Amino acid sequence: MLSFHLTHSYNVSYRYRDIWHKYRDMKFCPSFSPIADYSATMNRNKREKEYYSIDVGDSTFTVLKRYQNLRPIGSGAQGIVCSAYDHNLERNVAIKKLSRPFQNQTHAKRAYRELVLMKCVNHKNIIGLLNVFTPQKTLEEFQDVYLVMELMDANLCQVIQMELDHERLSYLLYQMLCGIKHLHAAGIIHRDLKPSNIVVKSDCTLKILDFGLARTAATGLLMTPYVVTRYYRAPEVILGMGYQANVDVWSVGCIMAEMVRGSVLFPGTDHIDQWNKVIEQLGTPSQEFLMKLNQSVRTYVENRPRYAGYSFEKLFPDVLFPADSEHNKLKASQARDLLSKMLVIDASKRISVDEALQHPYINVWYDPSEVEAPPPAITDKQLDEREHTVEEWKELIYKEVMDWEERTKNGVIRGQPASIGKLTYSVVLSEQPPSRSATSISLYMVSFLPP
Repeated sequence: MLSFHLTHSYNVSYRYRDIWHKYRDMKFCPSFSPIADYSATMNRNKREKEYYSIDVGDSTFTVLKRYQNLRPIGSGAQGIVCSAYDHNLERNVAIKKLSRPFQNQTHAKRAYRELVLMKCVNHKNIIGLLNVFTPQKTLEEFQDVYLVMELMDANLCQVIQMELDHERLSYLLYQMLCGIKHLHAAGIIHRDLKPSNIVVKSDCTLKILDFGLARTAATGLLMTPYVVTRYYRAPEVILGMGYQANVDVWSVGCIMAEMVRGSVLFPGTDHIDQWNKVIEQLGTPSQEFLMKLNQSVRTYVENRPRYAGYSFEKLFPDVLFPADSEHNKLKASQARDLLSKMLVIDASKRISVDEALQHPYINVWYDPSEVEAPPPAITDKQLDEREHTVEEWKELIYKEVMDWEERTKNGVIRGQPASIGKLTYSVVLSEQPPSRSATSISLYMVSFLPP
């Protein structure tokens, strides 16, 4: 072995001496360094050895070897998600592979926005970014982006099917509002909250998964329909109006209504049908509101049949609510009052996030450290207004990924205790008495999958 190493070293040194002699007098390459060239080659080989490929559902994931036991758990328009075990953090995580992020400008901008915001936001009710990587070694090869996040136990769609008591219902709503307030503090107005993008753990902790629509994303009643869940979108978004922060309060109201009723409140098939569903139940809005619409939309809305709507007592009778809570004095009448203040068509008369957090049905959980957490520091102030070619977006995203890798060379971010295992989406209620402690406000999962 000793002679081998000596011979290998000798051959390498003479090979580089020959290369150096060849290039040392070339004026067009004054900074040529054979040692640097050799180092780059070694880094490339090392990178290749750090990754492996595995089929996950209908997709191939090429991930760092620290991530094992990959299993598909969901997919959507923006990516495919699998669970995995992270041997560095010694915990289960979720890995999201962005779907063809560079197929067009819209996808590329969305990928850049998601990555930049995930790197900046740090709140207990917003999903945390643990790692970001690409298996490609150069900008020219760059095509895949993988985001590693906390693994939760279920999305809110599963929880909606449960018979929640007032404590759990109000605590989940409180956490939604805390997360939204944190986004608003950074100037991020979501506009697209929905149960599938809100996730929970068995201890009843809740996190928002994404950052919604960019401010430049076009929406409107008379636009060409596209495939998207719009059941939870506010009237001002559906009608293509201007909007303010309480646009997200409408979405929380729709989600709360669904948790109470067990079914979607406004199940529109497109923007026009969505509007019809809203006014059939809540009534045609006042002329004051209609005058805020642009002419073509106002003409359409005014030509629709007029509806008186239903009272909230009729829409949400007592029988839909759990029994009144003796512990925290939470009542159906309070929950109904909150719904009536959130589900207001005219945004100027709708409750704000801060007002919702102070509502009697919510403020039993109020904790200043959660409600008033420091806002995220987003350095890119023109994030939503940026416009670039696909290749320019690609370079920006690549720089963000490389920046993350440079700052996290040890591969450990936000070290957290190992999770207890990956749980199935079969959910039952805990029998424990409720209290402010999240550990005793539980949504117990009945069975484990192997870690």
